[in-house]
Amino acid sequence: MRLSVLKRRAGRIIVSSLLCLGFWQFGQGAYIPAKAWLAQELMQRAWQKAEAGNQQPPPWPWADTWPVARLSAKGGDIELIVLEGGSTRTLAFGPGHLAISALPGETGNSIIAGHRDTHFQFLQYLKLGESIQFEMPNGRRHLYQVSNIDVVDSRRGSLLLDTGEPTLTLVTCYPFDALDAGGPMRYVVSARMVY
Repeated sequence: MRLSVLKRRAGRIIVSSLLCLGFWQFGQGAYIPAKAWLAQELMQRAWQKAEAGNQQPPPWPWADTWPVARLSAKGGDIELIVLEGGSTRTLAFGPGHLAISALPGETGNSIIAGHRDTHFQFLQYLKLGESIQFEMPNGRRHLYQVSNIDVVDSRRGSLLLDTGEPTLTLVTCYPFDALDAGGPMRYVVSARMVY
């Protein structure tokens, strides 16, 4: 009798431990997408302030970044606020405009980076000829058309900044289904400005 009580207790402990481990794993898996969603909501508010004329409004009080554009793709199914900067901290919250590059609509290459498993996951579904639109805080809109899609090794190449005409480069890690973050391969979508 005593042995059966010990077996039941051990079984309960094992089941409880497995449930706790399962909830912990679920929480870890949901954390990054939830953080990305919440950040986009806060950035939408900052975007509205930027449209109202506020210069560089931070999405949250301690932010060292601000919205520079609103990106739309896939017929409007994708809508993202693009932040200024390409630091890992900025990219954790949304796509980031690399400060050394031109802003969308300006002459030169506008380079925007994002994470493959959150904001820039949609890049794998873009096709040649599809449109990407940017709206700037001042209301100006710029339409780009995808002209090239490539996978490159970041150790062997670099992105051109001075293009002579307004161009766009969207960059994310590759492959999209990689289990580990980082790695040298990049998925690069290039686009030419239509207007």
